[in-house]
Amino acid sequence: MSDVDALHNAIAAAEPGPRTLAAFDLDGTLISGYSASVVYRDRLRRFDISLAELLRTTGAAIDTQFRGADVGGLMRIGVQALAGRMDDELREWGQRLFRQEIAGMIYPEVRGLLAAHRSAGHTIVMATSATPYQAQWVAADLDIADVLSTEPEVVDGMLTGELSTPPLWGQAKADALRSYAERKEADLSRSFAYSNGGEDIPMLESVGHPVALNPDRKLTGVAQRKGWPVVNLRKPQLGADPVSVVRTSTAVGALMATAVAGGAAGLVLRNRQSAANLVGTFGPDLALAICGISMKISGKDNAWSDRPAVFMFNHTSSLDMLIVGGVIRRDVTGVAKKEAARDPRFVPIGALLDVAYIDRSDSEKAKAALGPAVDKLKSGISIAISPEGTRTVTPRLGRFKKGGFHLAIQAGVPIVPIVIHNAGELMWRNSLVAHPGTVYVDVLEPVSTENWTVETLDKHVDEVRTLFEERLHDGHQ
Repeated sequence: MSDVDALHNAIAAAEPGPRTLAAFDLDGTLISGYSASVVYRDRLRRFDISLAELLRTTGAAIDTQFRGADVGGLMRIGVQALAGRMDDELREWGQRLFRQEIAGMIYPEVRGLLAAHRSAGHTIVMATSATPYQAQWVAADLDIADVLSTEPEVVDGMLTGELSTPPLWGQAKADALRSYAERKEADLSRSFAYSNGGEDIPMLESVGHPVALNPDRKLTGVAQRKGWPVVNLRKPQLGADPVSVVRTSTAVGALMATAVAGGAAGLVLRNRQSAANLVGTFGPDLALAICGISMKISGKDNAWSDRPAVFMFNHTSSLDMLIVGGVIRRDVTGVAKKEAARDPRFVPIGALLDVAYIDRSDSEKAKAALGPAVDKLKSGISIAISPEGTRTVTPRLGRFKKGGFHLAIQAGVPIVPIVIHNAGELMWRNSLVAHPGTVYVDVLEPVSTENWTVETLDKHVDEVRTLFEERLHDGHQ
């Protein structure tokens, strides 16, 4: 049994209900690395840090790292530099940094731990020394409603450069968690706390189930002496190691070559659909195999039981095109945003499959572009579409658009949900490099649209989205 499995068992065996807390640190615990580093790199890129601030920050960082000083000095320098900035502006800045970098730093297995606590009815809280601008978007993505953080002082919507609370570091974080537990009428003796750093030993000592999660050297030693669980989660794969770069480049080249060969075969056979089916049968499997990626598909028969259909998939990765192609394989085309028509990796496939490109910024043009897709469905060709419209930065579902649902109603065909569980772990949204591994896919039973109407469409969209949410929540089968 792995350490993560043992932790899941401990959560399941703990007292259920909201009086049991699960408190998670942020930096190094929920995410691999430090959100403050992302903030400072962004400010350096924008020449938003003066030489004097840089020198003060470097000195405070040395004191924290090598002399055991708390993080308060660093926090005060950083917040003082933001004096005069608007709170709304900084929250938007934090959202941008989350989408660009921090989202990809979330430990994939964290979501399973949070799901286990939710299943037990536990109250989940984030406790971090970071500011809300770093923490709130991670918390929102992970569905953590309550955040205890270091709060900058805000007056009339503007930061004063001072802190309204002490930095939540060391004993201050433990005290904040104790106050939170009192407000929630929770019992710390039966609660969980997770951290990676020795500075959080007071918080870990305050609960009945302390967990050293991805611990540093100091915390590892303390945890071993005290008999606390030590658990190291699998790191997100964000780097571009040489082997993965070569494999990805080779896979893209092989896929494009397959598309070109298929196009040539189509000219010879004078049948583009036969050529597309040839590419669909072999191309995705070949490209994924070159990348070292295998697929485990549950419900494979559902992909064939009721065709033609509108196949809908959640979209987190550039791998999704290959994954969906490997599921559907033949007699299919797609609907894609117009920007994809300029992507050289997609152009040969799009041309061969006769993909419908739509302008999402113009609803009238988008509706007109769907007309040929309805004709395709009526002729027996299925459609693959992402109802989210674009890739999301994490597995959390985006809002579903209605275009694919209108297609299904107009053509009188079912919707087949394809739930992709972990493609983003193997190739993150902002990455051009795929990493080896296994991707898990659930093909759900076809959803009939026989009695659907435009008037009841909102209800049906919510029903289908719920199917995705429930299966993603439950994990792969």
